[in-house]
Amino acid sequence: HFVPVFIDQMISRGEFLTAYTPYQGEASQGSLQAFFEFQTQVVRLTGMDIANASLYEGASATAEAVLMAVNSTGKHHVLVAGSVHPHTLAVIQTVMSDLPITVEVVPPGTDGRTSPKDVRDRVKPTTACLVVQSPNVWGVIEDWEELFTALKEIDANRVAIAVFNPTACALLKTPGACGADVAAGEGQPLGIPLQFGGPYLGLFAARKSFMRRMPGRLVGQTVDAKGRRAFCLTLQTREQHIRGSKATSNVCTNQGLLALRATMYMSAMGPQGIREVAEQCWHKAHEAARRIAAIPGYARVHSAEFFHEFAVRCPAPASKVIAKAKARGILAGV
Repeated sequence: HFVPVFIDQMISRGEFLTAYTPYQGEASQGSLQAFFEFQTQVVRLTGMDIANASLYEGASATAEAVLMAVNSTGKHHVLVAGSVHPHTLAVIQTVMSDLPITVEVVPPGTDGRTSPKDVRDRVKPTTACLVVQSPNVWGVIEDWEELFTALKEIDANRVAIAVFNPTACALLKTPGACGADVAAGEGQPLGIPLQFGGPYLGLFAARKSFMRRMPGRLVGQTVDAKGRRAFCLTLQTREQHIRGSKATSNVCTNQGLLALRATMYMSAMGPQGIREVAEQCWHKAHEAARRIAAIPGYARVHSAEFFHEFAVRCPAPASKVIAKAKARGILAGV
């Protein structure tokens, strides 16, 4: 999507782009303030209470959310919607593989959405959380509210984890408004170009009650000895510090440069700019879907509403269609 051209110029300045990552005690007030602003923007975008100073990318941020849910509830059964991106699911399963945790996948319906009834049928006394991505891997919008209500009918302490797209948050109901306890997502849409698979940016926000269990770093605002506004690393729940074995995560740092880039992007675009990006995504994708479905032999796979991605059933092998599109300079399909 559109990225203001000044961001590339700013982010490559020597003050920001450096081969050396400052250790905690060396982090400048400028860096800390940038992360504080980033946290504030992520909170506003997601409708949650608090956000950390970023994680590595969206999939591991989601796995961290699952770990936090397991640690905070003391339960070991994890439900994941089958419509979550398969890479995210693979990361969750890999992270949990050496732990006494069971990951169960809730199969999606024929319309591409997860059914609240299927969630109710799979909830157990040992269920710690439910992970739902919306828009999901097929671009379909899931009903977070219904699904999270189904999860918590018997035990309100179960953790509702929403995997979100930050651009979609500008147009659709936010994770916070839909009853999510934790929101994890990929920050790449926030002004970060596609660059051969990375690096990208992990977003992580939660309700205030999870503050002391959050992974990574939390930057806070205070005053110095002279009463001037100052920033500090308020929380670092990691094993390298005095918490030792009490650490809630082994995440050792944050994605500082890309968090700064995302902060620049959100500041430059503002709420109206990000919403316009979301609206253009919506309208142009729906126009594309309408035109494709009008071609004989082509049809949308799912009937449910979508945001800006959609799955198409082709009359020929999809690989041939993608190759033909590529020859015309169009990247069709994933």
